[in-house]
Amino acid sequence: MCGIIGVIGVRPASPLLIDALRRLEYRGYDSAGVATLVDGEIVRRRAQGKLGNLATALDAAPLPGTTGIGHTRWATHGAPTESNAHPHGTARVAVVHNGIIENHAALRAELEAAGQCFTTETDTETVAQLVDLLLARGLPPLEAAGTALRRLQGAYALAMIFAGHPDLIVGAQNGAPLAVGFGEGEMFVGSDALALAPLTRRIAYLRDGDWVAIDHAGARFFDATGAQVAREVKLTQLTGAAIGKGNFRHFMEKELHEHPAVIGDSLHQMVSPASRAVQLPELPFDLAAIPRVTISACGSAFYAGMVGRWWFETLARLPADGDVASEFRYRAPPLPPGGLGLLVSQSGETADTMAALRYMREQGQHVLSVVNVPESSMARESDAVLQTVAGPEIGVASTKAFTAQLSVLACLALATARARGTIDAATEAALTAALLEVPGRAAEVLDHDATIQRLAARIAEARDVLYLGRGNCFPVALEGALKLKEISYIHAEGYAAGEMKHGPIALIDRSVPVIAIAPSGPLFEKTASNLQEAAARGGQVIVLSDADGAARLASIAAETIVLPAVDPFVAPILYAIPVQLLAYHVAVLKGTDVDQPRNLAKSVTVE
Repeated sequence: MCGIIGVIGVRPASPLLIDALRRLEYRGYDSAGVATLVDGEIVRRRAQGKLGNLATALDAAPLPGTTGIGHTRWATHGAPTESNAHPHGTARVAVVHNGIIENHAALRAELEAAGQCFTTETDTETVAQLVDLLLARGLPPLEAAGTALRRLQGAYALAMIFAGHPDLIVGAQNGAPLAVGFGEGEMFVGSDALALAPLTRRIAYLRDGDWVAIDHAGARFFDATGAQVAREVKLTQLTGAAIGKGNFRHFMEKELHEHPAVIGDSLHQMVSPASRAVQLPELPFDLAAIPRVTISACGSAFYAGMVGRWWFETLARLPADGDVASEFRYRAPPLPPGGLGLLVSQSGETADTMAALRYMREQGQHVLSVVNVPESSMARESDAVLQTVAGPEIGVASTKAFTAQLSVLACLALATARARGTIDAATEAALTAALLEVPGRAAEVLDHDATIQRLAARIAEARDVLYLGRGNCFPVALEGALKLKEISYIHAEGYAAGEMKHGPIALIDRSVPVIAIAPSGPLFEKTASNLQEAAARGGQVIVLSDADGAARLASIAAETIVLPAVDPFVAPILYAIPVQLLAYHVAVLKGTDVDQPRNLAKSVTVE
């Protein structure tokens, strides 16, 4: 969600802040702002909408100074207006904030009674006004910040600058990530290493409850009690290379065309080139001894987990359960001792999934995370990590991260099945070979771009769309519907094909496209029967299948996309690509903001 950057430098801060904020755009935002110290005074520039508006404001009224903070805001408390944009502050202090201050209403009442004058609707201004009051009462900045932090309740990351103190930024973390960057005579804070990568590769991460004071010489870290502590400085794997769209119109289009490489890279880190067998990194637990796996995630990552659940149960005969993290954490299910808690996340910072991880830990589970950011909070708090090698994903709607997650989960399921003795060597070899074919088959799917673009014109006219799938392709139907909703704003629903007659069939008429994920395999005939029911009621049946399946459904299909034939085991990975590509082309035709759809954020770090 919101992006934070702070700089104590020897160069003008504003250009550094704007560049870092551009690297944080992927998180989603609806306003932005920066503040620097100019001759010891705090001066701000803020703008509603995209960073281009803020850049225009800075061109019209440049902001000098070598110490500053910046922010991209995704509105929670208060509308997405310029007045509610961060940084918030007074003449004494300016604050940027990611998260939610849960006790802001009580603090606001207390501060207003003490004479503090609020000018915004945000919970963040409460922090600024509290620190301001403490400064007015004579506390030095570091003491004022520490005292204020002890009053705050909720999940937050914060950065503050103080009038008259160009050599000080205070940062804090509690449930939302903040990193500290170490430069040459310069220091930085940021929401993640990606924002800091052009500035430094030397990064330290705060722990929940930590706060930090940075100056030109370095950083002093404090824990929740105020005791000074040490935090390890690491070299990030990220580089400062610019992330561009290349020759593509949108980041999402570029990332869709990266599917083959991402699937290949994710597989090759887990499949031995010599034996062509899955070889996971060494895990601190025995897969054969796991009594149950519990999967939790959000959004597309949860759908990847649903496919993983199917694989665990059908291949490894391992009982598996799955729940969206926002429900799991409150359902508080009983978990067996020694079970495996499996989290799936692109960012590794999703607040609900982090809460699920911590509940699993409390319940005595081994914790394994599938994440794309090995330096994320989720990775750091897990017993073990399986990394998806997707690279930075800038488009808010997840694409390549999804197929990378599926690729890693497929490898984990195969390794678990081998450990439990539920598949023989020949079956393992055949399924591994099928996995290794997917990158090439994915490239073939992208060759259908023109066909999918033509089909998009039909979907763009629809008001409602149904996606149907069975077995391990049911979650792909959910993913297709989610993508269409996210970026084209067309209402869509994904259903298990066999459930259509239990209600959704009432929606079908000649205006409703029915998109079927129907690869040949053991469940094909059942899916075909469900599609016959839809066609009989006038539904526009659009079939995604291989050549054999397409031929068998030709009599009822209004449109067909013929995909390469693959083993049913790997079909979810391949079939995810055309449903995402279709949503992309529909959104382009409708003229929506493909990379940053309305109301959405990439990394949801608040409830």
